[in-house]
Amino acid sequence: MDEGGILGPDGARDYLRGWQGRVDRMAVDARAVSERLGNLRVTAEDANGIAEVTIDSTGALVDIRFSERIQHAQPDVVSRAVLNAVREARSSAADRSRQIVLDIMGGESAAGRAIADRMAEQLRGPDSGGAGRGVEG
Repeated sequence: MDEGGILGPDGARDYLRGWQGRVDRMAVDARAVSERLGNLRVTAEDANGIAEVTIDSTGALVDIRFSERIQHAQPDVVSRAVLNAVREARSSAADRSRQIVLDIMGGESAAGRAIADRMAEQLRGPDSGGAGRGVEG
């Protein structure tokens, strides 16, 4: 580096090689995160054992099952059971998604922490009080 802070040809090549290596590592990490999140499924049940739901990493409902208890439950009770199970599943998915990102990208990575926090916030919803977006109860 000369007195003005400008890299010489060798320094510039070394800097670019290092930068390219970091970009390549980030691309590998991004593919790994995407693959693991693509396979993520979370199942949760309401406290009364009426409804069991399975969601994917985006919070989308992919399966719902009802126990025999549904036969004796009022419709509003069933509705709350489903919403509570979805809320629980989304909270678990938020925790697991965040951990996947941090495991792969590292907790020391500002980008990894930002991505992990954003994903968890999206799954939990804007209030972060456990209620998922569109899931009131």
